[in-house]
Amino acid sequence: MLDSIRHRGPDDEGVYLAGQVGLGHRRLSIIDLGSGHQPLSNENGTVWIVFNGEIYNYRELRTYLLEKGHVLKTESDTEVIVHLYEEFGPQCVEKLRGMFAFAVWDQNTKTLLLARDRIGIKPLYYRMTDKSVIFGSEIKAILADPSVKREIAPEIIDRFLTFLYVPGEETLLKGIHKVPPGCYLLIRDGRSNMREYWDLEFSKPERTPSLKDAEDQLLTLLAESVNLHMIADVPVGVLLSGGVDSTAVLGFASESTSTALNTFTVGFSDSGVIDERPYARLAAQTFGSRHYEITISAKEFSDFLPRYVWHMEEPVCEPPAVAMYYVSKLARGHVKVLLSGEGGDEAFAGYSNYRNIVWLERLKGVLPPANKAAAAGISVADSWLDLSRAAKYGPLVKSRFPDYYYSRTSNPFRYSGNGLGSLYSNDFGESVDRERSTEPVRRLFSRVKDLAVLDQMLYIDTKTWLPDDLLIKADKMTMANSLELRVPLLDHKVLEFAASLPCHYKLKGFTTKYILKKVLSKRVPKQILERKKTGFPVPYESWLRKDFRNLIRSILTDRAARDRGYFDNTAIEKLLEHNSENGAYSKEVFSLVTLELWHRSFLGGSHMSLN
Repeated sequence: MLDSIRHRGPDDEGVYLAGQVGLGHRRLSIIDLGSGHQPLSNENGTVWIVFNGEIYNYRELRTYLLEKGHVLKTESDTEVIVHLYEEFGPQCVEKLRGMFAFAVWDQNTKTLLLARDRIGIKPLYYRMTDKSVIFGSEIKAILADPSVKREIAPEIIDRFLTFLYVPGEETLLKGIHKVPPGCYLLIRDGRSNMREYWDLEFSKPERTPSLKDAEDQLLTLLAESVNLHMIADVPVGVLLSGGVDSTAVLGFASESTSTALNTFTVGFSDSGVIDERPYARLAAQTFGSRHYEITISAKEFSDFLPRYVWHMEEPVCEPPAVAMYYVSKLARGHVKVLLSGEGGDEAFAGYSNYRNIVWLERLKGVLPPANKAAAAGISVADSWLDLSRAAKYGPLVKSRFPDYYYSRTSNPFRYSGNGLGSLYSNDFGESVDRERSTEPVRRLFSRVKDLAVLDQMLYIDTKTWLPDDLLIKADKMTMANSLELRVPLLDHKVLEFAASLPCHYKLKGFTTKYILKKVLSKRVPKQILERKKTGFPVPYESWLRKDFRNLIRSILTDRAARDRGYFDNTAIEKLLEHNSENGAYSKEVFSLVTLELWHRSFLGGSHMSLN
């Protein structure tokens, strides 16, 4: 199990075995380099822990524990958790400010505690049977146990192809689950109990702070969070995307150190996308960092795809993840910890679809739905606003907003009115349970159905899109290079503050991230602050149509792929042809490729060798 995740911790290895429990740990040394060996216990060896992550308020907690009479033998944040557990039991997680996945074994009560941080920055998987529970930071560690059968959960395939990632607790492998963000799992005497200890609340204060007061509070929070995320006994750098959030993180980080920081960015040899590097250079120049760049080609992208799938472990349509792998590899030659700007868009409403859907809902609210002209106007607006691409495949549905969030894609795998025919085979299509596929998101919607539309979207994205797509990508690709990524904009105090703000502080008119941009207006160069948001552009659409055309076809039409029985072979051929013409189905094609490579890597026998 430890060998399978060596890339997550090449610096040290430790094992604790006692009777019915075995704990193993691979260490990436960040804090207390000399004495932070794990597994680690309390003074008398009755409470043991293995821990992945960082606790940013551990010094404050350490002081509290010493005052309570605890004896701590290291300076590590890991030991703080052990003694907090002695004080508070499983509720110790509520005291922690940071990112974490850990297991605590309580020898006295014969209890195993598995806990994951509030946002899901660090992954934690487990498999439970009537004989044992096996857990790890990666699925590979669980699969290392020969008793674990590699069986696919076909019903989750439709969930993946609905969302292009896998939200919820289940994975594509039967019996292997994720501990949800903000939850802990208690196991004792063969019984288990999953408890949610944190949720993002959008309750508003009795008195709404003035915009100026809110700006002041936000500025203080951001500075504090970034300063805490700089805690390390090894070099720290910043991953620059050329956008507002990563530039802001660099600015705050530069104020937390007297030495020049290292910054890193990535570009592409293809000229078909916006080049982020000039903006990243501007940010680096503004804050005086030592800046490094890397350029990747179509060949490097395609060569890495099998390893991308192996490291990700769950199929995810995230082409930028490949770019993140290469820029992380560059950074690892200079630093051991990276800060990034992930999370600013989900906290402060930075995506254009937030603005677009809010305005569409307003439009629907003032135009009578029974009026045909009004309905036609809404349909035109929907297409113009580019909400979900579903307008290409059929008429506007009555409830576009929840449908959009049940499926961010047009999902041609399900809809037959797109000229392709049904992409699912008859047998597989009949076995698909739509309710099961969308259940995790529908369940979350039921919690926030009475909130404003913007807050609903921010909540759903924070609970699904962030942990199951963006953060899993960030963790797996950086840890593949033995590098720790930290996300100060996802500090739970920052998120809670953002959630408490009225919607018009986040989205004002057509301006996204309104309050954040106000706060940063004198801290981020104007060219970056006012540029159009581009995300993390990767020229994979043109690569799929041109450079990878033959490779993609060979993967999706070979006998192994056809024999799986999920898809109609003729429809797949049509999909490839349509995509070659105009790139209209690039996300779907890339998702099918990752799904097939996932089958080959995880169901085709032993794991791929990375040597």
